[in-house]
Amino acid sequence: MGAGSRHRQSHDFGHGHGHGHGHARREGEERTPVVVARVPALVLIVALAVVALGTVVGAIRWWPDHGAAAKLHGTLTYAVSGTTYVKGTVTTVQPRCASLNDSSPDCGHVAAIAQSGPEKGQEQEIGVAPEVSGAGLTKGDTIIMMRTPPTADVPGDTATYAWYDVQRSTPLWILTVIFVVAVVAVARLRGLLALVSLGVAGGVIGWFVLPAILTGEAALPVAMVGAAIIMFVILYLTHGVSIRTSTALAGTLVGIAISALAAHLSIDAAHLNGVIDDGGSMLSSMLPSVNLHNVLKAAAVIAGLGALNDVTITQASAVWELREAAPDMSRRSLYRSAMRIGRDHVASAIYTLAFAYVGSALTLLLALGLYDRSLLDLLGAEQIAEEIVHALVGGLGVLLAMPLTTVLGVLLVERSPRRVSG
Repeated sequence: MGAGSRHRQSHDFGHGHGHGHGHARREGEERTPVVVARVPALVLIVALAVVALGTVVGAIRWWPDHGAAAKLHGTLTYAVSGTTYVKGTVTTVQPRCASLNDSSPDCGHVAAIAQSGPEKGQEQEIGVAPEVSGAGLTKGDTIIMMRTPPTADVPGDTATYAWYDVQRSTPLWILTVIFVVAVVAVARLRGLLALVSLGVAGGVIGWFVLPAILTGEAALPVAMVGAAIIMFVILYLTHGVSIRTSTALAGTLVGIAISALAAHLSIDAAHLNGVIDDGGSMLSSMLPSVNLHNVLKAAAVIAGLGALNDVTITQASAVWELREAAPDMSRRSLYRSAMRIGRDHVASAIYTLAFAYVGSALTLLLALGLYDRSLLDLLGAEQIAEEIVHALVGGLGVLLAMPLTTVLGVLLVERSPRRVSG
């Protein structure tokens, strides 16, 4: 093997997937493959192998007891024993009542025909909250009612029906199909692989992260291991096995570690307890082994994965494309050019994180605005502070992962003379 071969890796390995970013070239110039530095690439591969081994060990260490998790299923019920859930077809929707104390029979009720059960075909009238009446419910919609059976030792007692929720599976499935078709039509194979990756991520969270936390495993390490598994799988599955993808993966893993550290320190410093709604209260009372304070740290790590992955994969691609467009560019110039791209991207990622959290907490913000307290006092409230910490923790991971990914990419791609034909 020649000296040049020993110090270079093939274009196929170093540039394993194309993004279609064409670059204008002068007539007569050939497309110059990106040459990957052998030693930095070897160091990167070894480092990722070590992290992968650590991830496997962590998954084994914190693998949940699915039997214990299965026993927890059903321990929390919505209603009394014997209650069943019956679908009904809406026949009448009364207008919402003027106030919560209004007991008029002409407002605040919905009538629906039971689709199953002993009272199948019979119309049931149930009271509903004002927001239900005002949410666009109309005749013909399908709702879910709670049926409480009659008391056995009470002669003449009959089953009673109460509101549970709207049956939403049909519109949700339609929206999902539209989304999948749009993704595949626009992004084609890459989009299809992204959807498969999303399914993998859901499987990791549902089969590993959630049951592990529910059965008392340490939330933050579990989240970090789960995040690493997700990133290893979806990055290589979606973007192909290459040094470019490995560069993005390394930056992402560093970002996860930064986010975890920032979450640990900031949530401890802010004394956030995680019990801000009915879900937190129920978990705290039913499963005292689950530390919701630590669950917040896990949530911060998982919440920032999307933006983190987006920035690192784009930044790695930027370095590769710039090097391919200008193979004779110095490393310093390459770094500066890539960082200009990265700064624009990271700024938009920060906006994305901030707007996502504001949007998810919009109802809460409106409700807190009713209190006679200053804006600064409201920002310190547990409900708002949690969202602020999550946004800032995710932002820190993105901010620091971007230049680290850029540096790593610049070290990996060799400078080579531009080849000119003829």
